[in-house]
This record gives sequence, structure tokens and C-alpha cells, in this order.
Amino acid sequence: MKYIDEFRDAALVRSLVQRIRQRSNRSARLMEFCGGHTVAIYRNGLRQLFPPTVELLSGPGCPICVTPNVDIDKVISLSRIPGVIIAIFGDLMKVPGSRSSLQRAKAEGADVRIVYSTMDAVQIARDNHDKSVVFVGIGFETTAPTVAASVVQAQREGMKNYFVLSLHKLTPPVIRALLSSGEVNLDGIICPGHVSTIIGSEPYEPIVRDFRIACVISGFEPLDILQASYMLMVQIEEEQPRIEIAYRRAVRPEGNREALALMNKVFSIGLGVWRGIGGVAHSGLKLSEEYRDFDAEVKFEVTTDPPVEHQGCLCGEVLRGVKVPTDCQLFSDSCTPEHPVGPCMVSSEGSCSAVYLFGGAHG
Repeated sequence: MKYIDEFRDAALVRSLVQRIRQRSNRSARLMEFCGGHTVAIYRNGLRQLFPPTVELLSGPGCPICVTPNVDIDKVISLSRIPGVIIAIFGDLMKVPGSRSSLQRAKAEGADVRIVYSTMDAVQIARDNHDKSVVFVGIGFETTAPTVAASVVQAQREGMKNYFVLSLHKLTPPVIRALLSSGEVNLDGIICPGHVSTIIGSEPYEPIVRDFRIACVISGFEPLDILQASYMLMVQIEEEQPRIEIAYRRAVRPEGNREALALMNKVFSIGLGVWRGIGGVAHSGLKLSEEYRDFDAEVKFEVTTDPPVEHQGCLCGEVLRGVKVPTDCQLFSDSCTPEHPVGPCMVSSEGSCSAVYLFGGAHG
């Protein structure tokens, strides 16, 4: 564990905190755009280490949380089609849609299976030639290449019973959307680490140019996040915004070109619909024409009732950074990880879950 311990060294933490304080002569609002960062910040008590002049906000960095009810409802409806097996990652099981959840659908007889990789879903399709397997692709640029790889593999094998429902979303467009809205005034962005291992730092350059905002890509250990925050404060204090990488052990400026090429081969970019934000141009990934035979939306006709939001749930506002979890009257009362009302309390990367488990706000 030596390698990890080096990024949790208490003396180095104290030194970085002191350097941040020395650079915090003006008020600054920083937002992390990754659920992994949100959890790491709360788990390690980092918010308490920052001076009062620095405010940390959480953005729409949880892929489960930003998936709107209309899409959750669509997945639940797919699960009820006879002969369909739904393959999902575990966090999606308990997410409430408008009127039900996949957990409830499974209890009612739907064949819903948790997988640990997209190739597990491909294997389920191999083992069940008489059924249709639909993998639900939820995630950002981090997971999209693995889903693309499963589609390529299915085509290579000539599979006729493997399909993908792509609900993937792209990160830079939603950053632009939030900054353009003017709803939350930000001085700096802690850019997502896992996403950036795929896309690199170059896609953030137009954001820095157009919005004059400081951007630093961070890793996930306490020292990673503190170092990124310090670099942001330097940029803010010197009024020289730019994109920097504080996670060079994993991120290159050009990103992972092989993964990007695979994504571009299998997916086409279009409108993405985000919970609490709405439609964002160029932020959604759908299967391209070449792979339409594997597109669940082409294969199956699914009708759902109009989506409804759960009364009192502030998940959408939390994702935009205009509210914090404890602003919600349902938080830790009728909404807990065991009995979630909204997805921000379900996902392991959700802000509400992070505050509930690590923030000490629920008593």
C-alpha cells in the first residue's frame, strides 16, 4: 500500500492546506464534476480543511443520478417484455423511476441481472440464444469505450440477440451548459479524473477560453484533490485561467486515442437529456448507423406513461449545484440509502449518499 499511502501522507496534507490558505486571499467557488471526487472529498473530510473563502460545490458527476426518469422508465418497460434479459451495473438496480424500479420489476418476475463488465453481458447472450439481452449503457466517457467494445465483439461473432440501450453522456458539453446558464457562478473546476483518462485535457481548452475559468484535472486521493485545488487557487489569484493536469500518472493531454477511436466508431453524438438540466446538445451517445442492428431502441418498441418526478426531491437542483443535499426536506428522513426517493441517494457516487454516509449531517 506504499503507493497509495504516499497520497494520504498527513504532513503533506497539512503543507498543501497551508499553501491553499496562503493563496485564498479572495473568495472562490470551485466545483467538482465527478462523483468519485465528491465521495473522496466527503469521505476524507476535505471540506473542513479549506478556508472560509473557498467554497466547494458538487456538480452533475454521477452518471446514475443524471439519468432522468423518462430513461429509467424506458428500462423498466424493456424489462417487462417477455424473453428479454436486462443486464445492468449494480447501482442502477434501486434507482426509482416514475412509478417503479428495476428492483421491483425483478421482484415481479423480470429477468434483471447485475454484471461487472460489458463482456459479462455478451456472455449472457451467448448462453441464452433464445432470449434477447439488453445491456443498459449508463455512464460518461469512462465506460462508453467498454460498451463500444462489447458491440464490436457481438458483431464479430454475428450475434443476433445482444443489444445496447445507450444512455451515455459526454462531460464537456454539460460543463458548458452549466457555465452558460449563469445559475451558479464558478471560479474554478476540478475536472473529472476517470473521464479525462479517456478524453485528455484538450477538450477543456475551449471551455477555459470561452468562459475564462480555471480548470485542473485531479486524481482521487486526498493529496490529488488538494493539489488540484491549490493549482486552481494559483490560477484564480493570478487571474490566468488555463487547463492543467494534476493527475499525470493517468492522464495525457491527448487522452486515450484507441478508446476514443472505438467510441467514435460505434457511437454518434446527439442530444443528451440530463436530470435537472434538460436537453444538452452534443452530450448524448447513440449507436451509429453501422451498428443499428444492436440498438435496443431500434429493436424494441417501448411505450411509457409520461414521466413524473418525486414530490419534494431536490436531486436535480443538487446536480446543478444550486442546492446541497441537506437543503432537501426528504434528506435522511424519508430518503435514505436503504429507502431512496431520488437517485442522488442511491448511487455510490451520489452527492446525497456521500453526505449521508460521510458528511455527518444526518445525525
